[in-house]
Amino acid sequence: MIPTLPLRARNRLATTILAALHDASARQRLAGVAGGDVAEVEWLGAEGQGAGVLLRQRAESATRALAALPLGVAAPPLTEALVSAAVLFDAGLAFEVHELLEPYWVRADGEEREALQGLIQIAVGYQHLANGNLAGARALLDEGTTRIRGRNLAGIDCDAFARAARATIPRLTEGPTAPDFPRRRTS
Repeated sequence: MIPTLPLRARNRLATTILAALHDASARQRLAGVAGGDVAEVEWLGAEGQGAGVLLRQRAESATRALAALPLGVAAPPLTEALVSAAVLFDAGLAFEVHELLEPYWVRADGEEREALQGLIQIAVGYQHLANGNLAGARALLDEGTTRIRGRNLAGIDCDAFARAARATIPRLTEGPTAPDFPRRRTS
């Protein structure tokens, strides 16, 4: 996972990355940030001075990851949002996974809500780890893996992801790699 930026820049970049899932001009803006074609001060403001490397890392990772995805629709069904979440998570952009899935969680109930909350908690747990918050990472990974253990969400078996993420908890101080986000099996 890639550490996040200071708050204002973090939110602005996340908004741009999520818009780039369905908007070609947002993809161009993102590529401009990744390529250094945009003034860092414009994106980072005074609070983010010195975070230019992180800005470019996150923008580059998103640009590479989204290049493989066709443009979608602004409010996709959950199954499509989960495909995008997997691409973002595997690109080290866990904060954006949280932002992408949260509206679905808000509208969900029952088993679907529990599974979404677990996936979000795991994403945020790994983001905390990247940001140096070991206690927060441990707590969220524990809660999230407990929530998704044995669950299916929109045809995705979350159990293997729960086990793989849980296995990283004892090794958090070693900087473990997050497992691949769960995906729907295609036959």
